[in-house]
This record gives sequence, structure tokens and C-alpha cells, in this order.
Amino acid sequence: MEKFITLTDTAVPLEIENVDTDQIIPARFLKATDKSGFGKNLFRDWRFDKNDEPNPEFALNKPEYKGAILVAGDNFGCGSSREHAAWAIKAYGFKVVVSSYFADIFKGNALNNGLLPVQVSPEFLEILFTEITKDPSVEIKVDLEAQKIEIPKKNISESFDIDTYKKTCLINGFDDIDFLVSKLDAIKEFENKKAQKLQTTKSL
Repeated sequence: MEKFITLTDTAVPLEIENVDTDQIIPARFLKATDKSGFGKNLFRDWRFDKNDEPNPEFALNKPEYKGAILVAGDNFGCGSSREHAAWAIKAYGFKVVVSSYFADIFKGNALNNGLLPVQVSPEFLEILFTEITKDPSVEIKVDLEAQKIEIPKKNISESFDIDTYKKTCLINGFDDIDFLVSKLDAIKEFENKKAQKLQTTKSL
């Protein structure tokens, strides 16, 4: 996976609560097996009308909004447990999703696929929506090492929590297997010491 340490970018505001995984990636698009192909169908039923024309009112279609940060309403990623939702968001180009609450399964799927879910307070989320709407060019900084999200222009910031193991994986660009491989020398050393101790015990 791609390493994630810090990101400073503009954001796309999705001021909708209770966005479920079926809206993130509708079920009819789940047949694909290549993760990279899911991005084109992200929020398909909101991004396009019945004639398959772009909906100009939807945030992702508005030219003033761009960037690798998606700022979404409360309870993002609820509904089914499909991992494809995280695939679609990542494949579209987002690296961070910000909300005041994430469904637990979606949060886990996001972290497993190199997508950082940043949970903030409802008050800070409202500030983000206000500032992005007022000035779409405003930048947001996400510092994973410091576990802080900030609007540098306004000198406003808030800390966020993340599982220590998943933080290590994201910073190093590890998936679960990569993490185990990175510990191979330590595992071998432990096994050698265990074998030596057992041999010493037997010889007594």
C-alpha cells in the first residue's frame, strides 16, 4: 500500500448523513474483481441521473470542489459490510474521509485498504463544511503521525484517534502480511532463543 504520513489538500463536501454502502457503490456494480475499476461508479446513483448524465447539483460533479479529502456527514459507511465501498472511494482518488461517526465495519475496511477515516467532533465537522463551502480552495491538513486534522489558514485543529497497529501500517505502507514480514527478524530471534532455552532445560 501507499505510505500515508501527512496530506494537505482541498476537500469535497458531502453534507449528507447516514450515507450507506449501497449509495457509496450500488450492488449492481459488485461483480468486478479489479479494485481500480470501482472508482467510476462511486456514488453512481447520486452522481448521474436516469439518463446517465452527470447531476450538476451533486458535490462530486461541481467543478469548484476537488482534492483527495472527502468530508461527509454523520454515520458514514453504514449498511452492509461490503469492502467494495472502501475500494470505490480509494479508486476514485480520495485518501482521507472525514466524518463525525463511521460505521465500525466500514472503518475497518477503509484502514485495511489504505484509506484513512478521520473521526472528528460534530462541531469541528460543521466548521469544515462551513469553511469548504465558503472557500472551496481552502486547504485541510491531515497529520497521521501527530493524529491531528487542521485548517492551517484559520489556525483551527482537532486531534483524532486511530488504532496504533493500523497507524503503523498506514505510515509504513503495510498491509497485514507486510507487517508480519517486517517482524521476521524479531520472530526468528525469538524462536532461536526459545529453542536455546529448551535445549538448556533438556541438558540439565
